[in-house]
Amino acid sequence: MSDGITAVIAVLVLAAVIAACVGYRRVKRRIAGFSRAAFGTDSLLEGLERQTKELAETPKSVAGMTRIFQPQIQRDFPDFHLEQFRDKAEHALTMALQAISAGDAACLNAAMEDETAAISETFAGQVENRIRENKAEGITERFAQIRIHQTEIANYVKRQGTCVITFQSAVGYIHYKEKDGVLLAGNREVTEQTRYNVELMYIQDGRLAGEGTAVGTTCPNCGAPVTALGAMYCEYCGSAVTPVNLKVWAVHSFDEVDYRHP
Repeated sequence: MSDGITAVIAVLVLAAVIAACVGYRRVKRRIAGFSRAAFGTDSLLEGLERQTKELAETPKSVAGMTRIFQPQIQRDFPDFHLEQFRDKAEHALTMALQAISAGDAACLNAAMEDETAAISETFAGQVENRIRENKAEGITERFAQIRIHQTEIANYVKRQGTCVITFQSAVGYIHYKEKDGVLLAGNREVTEQTRYNVELMYIQDGRLAGEGTAVGTTCPNCGAPVTALGAMYCEYCGSAVTPVNLKVWAVHSFDEVDYRHP
């Protein structure tokens, strides 16, 4: 190879190196500019780490329809107390997650016998199925540091002899799944923020609802079902009846909003 050709190759290589350096610096400046605009720092990695931490600490927003639906519920059920019902939904959700984490639904079975808790068979069945599926696949699912940030009424519907109040909760927890010590999903250390819907159901008329075991109110004098919402007197014999209160509302179901019901 002649000295002339060697010199040309050397110049081309040097030019390529210079172009690469210039291109790298341009790309680096663009990345730094994007990172400053998006995260307030020149380091994209640092910005992404900040964002991950903020997302882990920032509760999800909930469908806050309490102001709209609370007056409607109050008209139908004069003895309705928002704080009691909200506590009931949050307590049931926490129990469900703890039961899944422990792999044992015994606490829910005990709650089904407690009138003030009123956990429905459907709700308990959801938890039991989740536990059964995890065991069948040899998976351990854990929920830790459960914290409910906010709970609001998301919906209120009356249909087929039932009344259903849907509460939506912003929940933070550490959640992960593992098998034989190997992490399959989630994170053992980083908090996850999500949302859950919890439904409370009152069976106004068991015949319309197709339920054999209604949890509605009956007349203490004649035993007739009280099918009128918020009724204070039996429509058959006229006797005073116990107002519909927290005990006759069963926690019917729960769903994680972000993954099952967007």
